[in-house]
Amino acid sequence: MSLRHLPLAAALLLGLAGAYTVKPGDTLYSIARAHSTTVAELTRLNRLTGTTIEVGQVLRLPGEPALVPTPPLPRSDGGQGGLAVPAAQIAGLTVSAPASLQMGDAFVLRLSGPRAGDATVRFPSEVGEDVRRPGEELTPSGAAGEYVVLGRVVLGKTTPVVYEVQVGSDLVRGSIPVTGLDQTIQHINLPPSISRKLEDPGRKAEDAAVEKAYARRTPQTWTRPFQPAVNVKAQSSAFGQPRTYVAGGPVLYHYGTDYPAPVGTAVTAVNDGTVVLAGKYPVRGNLVVIDHGAGLTSLYFHQSRILVKVGQKVKRGQKIGEVGSTGLSAGPHLHLEMRVRGEGTNPADWMNRIWPK
Repeated sequence: MSLRHLPLAAALLLGLAGAYTVKPGDTLYSIARAHSTTVAELTRLNRLTGTTIEVGQVLRLPGEPALVPTPPLPRSDGGQGGLAVPAAQIAGLTVSAPASLQMGDAFVLRLSGPRAGDATVRFPSEVGEDVRRPGEELTPSGAAGEYVVLGRVVLGKTTPVVYEVQVGSDLVRGSIPVTGLDQTIQHINLPPSISRKLEDPGRKAEDAAVEKAYARRTPQTWTRPFQPAVNVKAQSSAFGQPRTYVAGGPVLYHYGTDYPAPVGTAVTAVNDGTVVLAGKYPVRGNLVVIDHGAGLTSLYFHQSRILVKVGQKVKRGQKIGEVGSTGLSAGPHLHLEMRVRGEGTNPADWMNRIWPK
């Protein structure tokens, strides 16, 4: 876990009295002593079952608003992990959240009531995580008293997601438990002719172009459920898979899902949006990036042909390219990513839904 964002994120927490984010070397005892309280009180306030804490974990201190538990509400399809019952209320605002999450999940907080349109949302648990713009103040999307804001669980994170919804001086705070994916490490061992693309001098410019796309904050453009990008059900590599690319190399997460298909298979937009990147790059190959608004972007790697241009408006199901094996690829397939504010989320969370869980 990288701590490169700690100074910025800590600054974002100023004024939220009683919030403390665990730093390297901290113990419950040292935190209690520094804030004139006791280990027993910290354990009680945060409903801890032991004394183990993790870097980036947000702790409630004496005098801070209580974390609000989110009991589950059964989904209409009988599945688990649906929206919770209303998590918390303040005058004119009700907040609902998922009952539980897995790392890599995309999710929404649902805000309802006459004050919902005036609310802002932060996720202070992002402090200490290797994320872009941690603790960013977010403006919900919606109308007529029904609003949502997108959240995401970073791959590698198993500490609870903590959210804060604020209207004026009123603050609602909640916590959502997170579990891991329990996947074994995949060793790909690419041949040197392919793996050397990881060292290509053009990779720096490639990453900078993608980061610029991730930084966009535009209004939501879609109104219909998301659909698959290729007419293929088989997967050659799952989302979130920990993997090494060369023998002895670092373990990295797979931020998308791979769909094997013959060269020339149509690649279609998963939903309405604007093309913000379309070109050939050393690692991602022929790449298209679509901005869907609300902090969501979809990315389509390794194509043999690109059929759209930057600035073009595209519709759900519109053909944007064809499957190929360009860039860091050992065979024809589409690598699809769904990024929420730059962080990878499971594409399966989006398919056939307007919003993830």
